[in-house]
Amino acid sequence: MSATGLTEWAYPLAESLLAAPLPRRWKHSLGVAERARTIAPILGADAELMEAAAVLHDIGYSPDLAKTGFHPLDGARYLRDVAQADERVVRLVAHHSCAWMEAEARGLRDELEGEFPREGPDLADALCFCDMNTTPDGTPTNPVDRVNEITGRYGPDSLIGTFIRRAEPEILASTARVLERLATSKRQPM
Repeated sequence: MSATGLTEWAYPLAESLLAAPLPRRWKHSLGVAERARTIAPILGADAELMEAAAVLHDIGYSPDLAKTGFHPLDGARYLRDVAQADERVVRLVAHHSCAWMEAEARGLRDELEGEFPREGPDLADALCFCDMNTTPDGTPTNPVDRVNEITGRYGPDSLIGTFIRRAEPEILASTARVLERLATSKRQPM
């Protein structure tokens, strides 16, 4: 599948997997895709790729796909094996929002990185920015509040709570890099 038409393909797929069983997760995914559209100026030719990855990033939570309980891996495997998705979308879903740190905590890092090479750092930052600046209900937030919300929802001593606190410095750094790229793009002459 070419980059053209990715969003037309991605939205109905994500909706079919998330909207009925996990309506709040679907709203979050729509919000993450909306954030992706807001940073399109710094993404250039990869803007549609990012929006597609954004709307698909959490499909691994779908009860139909959850095999390992680690949603980036479950979602990426489905996209690769069943949906025959664009490999860059698959890699972004597999590695979104510091997934390697959670994979490590789950004993799945070698599996994740062995199956799915990482996408470039600019796109990884962009997807992390979109995810961590979106509430579970799909509205804008900031990464500090988002990390606090995740910690509160799962508990500070849970695997997710521990992972997200460990990932927080990188999440904040990713957001800062994206904001700097946005600021630089606005300063560029047309």
